[in-house]
Amino acid sequence: MFPETFETERLRFEPRWPERVDVHELYDICSNDPGIDEITEYVSWSPHETPKETAEFLERGRTKWDDREAAGYVIRPREGEDGAGEIAGMTGIGLKWDRRTAVLGLWLRKWFWGRGYSGERAAALCELAFDRLDLEIVVVSHHPKNEQSERAIGKYVDRFGGRREGRLRNTLLDLDGGVADEVRYSISQAEWREATDGGTDIL
Repeated sequence: MFPETFETERLRFEPRWPERVDVHELYDICSNDPGIDEITEYVSWSPHETPKETAEFLERGRTKWDDREAAGYVIRPREGEDGAGEIAGMTGIGLKWDRRTAVLGLWLRKWFWGRGYSGERAAALCELAFDRLDLEIVVVSHHPKNEQSERAIGKYVDRFGGRREGRLRNTLLDLDGGVADEVRYSISQAEWREATDGGTDIL
C-alpha cells in the first residue's frame, strides 16, 4: 500500500523500521544532536534517554505501517546535498480512513533547517495521500508558538491551494500531561489538483 522507498529532487525516503535504520545512529541523533532541545520543544516526544527507547520508537513505526495506521519515513539528503546519506529527520503520514484524511508530521535536525525540505517532502506526501491512497483531505498543524513551522507550513499550504483552518483549543497533549492549542491547515484533493495541474508526479 505504501511505497517502501521513494525519492524527490533532493531527498530519499526510507521506512522507519528497525531493520532499515541503525538504532545507535538514531539514538545519538535523538538524544545528543546539537539543538535537540529546540527541535523537541514543540513536538510530542522528548530527547531519548536510552537506545531501548529509540528501538521501541522504530518498532512502533513498523507496527503502525503493518496495521495501515501510518507510514513513517527517515529522510536522507541525496548525493550532491550537504550531509548526503545522513539522517536529516523523519516524516510520516497518519491515516484516518473513516474520514478519508491524512495527517502529516515532520521533524528535522537543526543542521537541515532552512533548505526547503519541508515543502519538498510535503509535495511527495500529498501525492501519496491523493493519488495513491485516494484520500480527500491532508491536514497539518503546529503549536501556536512554533514560528518556524508556521512559516514552512504556510508556504506549501498556499502553494497547494489549501487554507489555514484556524486555532483549535486544547487539542494537543504535551509530555507532562498538559494540553495546548494547535493551528490547523488543510488541503483538499480538488484544491491540490487545481494548484498542481493534476498532480506532482513524484511517486
